Amino acid sequence: MAINKKIVLGSGKLYATEFTDTIPEDSTLEVDDNILGLISGGATLTYEPEFYTASDDLGIAVKKMITNENVTLQSGIMTWNGKTLQKLVNTGRVDEDTAGKRIVKIGGVGNYDGKKYVLRFVHEDAAEGDIRITIVGSNEAGFEIAFTKDEETVIDAEFTAFPIDDDGTLIIYEEEDASVTGKTE
Repeated sequence: MAINKKIVLGSGKLYATEFTDTIPEDSTLEVDDNILGLISGGATLTYEPEFYTASDDLGIAVKKMITNENVTLQSGIMTWNGKTLQKLVNTGRVDEDTAGKRIVKIGGVGNYDGKKYVLRFVHEDAAEGDIRITIVGSNEAGFEIAFTKDEETVIDAEFTAFPIDDDGTLIIYEEEDASVTGKTE
């Protein structure tokens, strides 16, 4: 019996575009203009369910239910500019002038825009098939920019997921797999 499991090696690309109630097609989302930045340090998807357990004192009658789900997508963004910063904070404003300057203003709770972004991480694997992870979210962890003399400046972003649809979907995980035919018997 063959085991159709993958060994996943390597990082990928992180795309972001403003969420407008639908997830764009791959060909629309996965374009160079939507790359949030090239990644350093990989990407980490975290799913954390919370449970409530009701139990009698003796542990005979037990019932458990899920009460909450938290999803985050973390990644180090190595290539970035002021427009990237605007997607990392909900109070960022970008102005570009004719002198070739981009000015980013960040802060002021009155500037909160409430934007959510479709975030798509794509791990490309020509041998075993690509993997796509999609969430809708915003960076709620802030950021830190460290300029050091002997390292690239990487911005660590942590996006918190919001429901994508009326079913409460938080993550869409897609993998290409030659063993999946899509046919039912």
